[in-house]
Amino acid sequence: MQKTILLTGATGFLGSHLLESFIKQDFKVIILKRTSSDSWRINHLFDKVKIYDTDIDGFKKIFENEKIEIVINTVCNYERASESLIDVVNANLIFGLNLLDEAIKNNVKTFINTDSLLPRNLNNYSLSKAQLSDWLYKYSNQIQVINFKIEHMYGPRDDKKKFLPWLIGEMINGTNDINLTSGIQKRDFIYIDDVVDVYNIVIQKKLTLPKWNQFDVGTNLFTEVKEFVLTIANNLEKTTSKVIIARLKFGAISYRQGDIMIPELDNSKLLDLGWYPKITFNKGIINLLKTLK
Repeated sequence: MQKTILLTGATGFLGSHLLESFIKQDFKVIILKRTSSDSWRINHLFDKVKIYDTDIDGFKKIFENEKIEIVINTVCNYERASESLIDVVNANLIFGLNLLDEAIKNNVKTFINTDSLLPRNLNNYSLSKAQLSDWLYKYSNQIQVINFKIEHMYGPRDDKKKFLPWLIGEMINGTNDINLTSGIQKRDFIYIDDVVDVYNIVIQKKLTLPKWNQFDVGTNLFTEVKEFVLTIANNLEKTTSKVIIARLKFGAISYRQGDIMIPELDNSKLLDLGWYPKITFNKGIINLLKTLK
């Protein structure tokens, strides 16, 4: 039977990759977006999905019109563009609560949420995301909930305001001094294709899962940011005429308050389901840089 998925955040980095994968699997996909959303990532897919603009069509109308089996929420506001507190909370918490409320009222079987591994009280983004997961847990007696806490995902079509796309832009654009921290903090860099595989395998096996599920999403391999950055720089120096490594000024800026030196992550529950990461960070970097040409 064809699965009907309601996907939010489809115009974003993760959402666009999920959308491509779901279409390839012949799922029926309904996407929610705003009329003002920049849809450059998915314009070529518009004829393959059903689209609702949330600022025109309310949630109630959408759920009345469609028989939805799975809701997947990838909407988030990272607070990178000096958005107001209200904007951050509306995107990361209130939107999800409204979605959850309608999903329960309309007997949706599964609600899949995209969360973060950042500590709860690190910033407004992490707090508002954690608050939504609290509410999801509370109501998981009424709807199956799968909450994904994702580490540092990367890949093509990412938001240019995020660290890696910004950094690659600085390298390519020839910025004289690229000021960075010392880079000894470690991150679990997970390629976007491996993240999409997580969603797919959990969707395939959701009938075997309990009402409440929370998964840490990462490779469980931790790499110093400096090593990751230098790998990108080395690859770019080989394929361009630019001098890059000499422009990297490690230690020029301080860490942010509360910055995590190594995240806590346990992906054993995903491994037990049969998922495993396929893309090493070296391969992921090569794949990413190929898309820039």
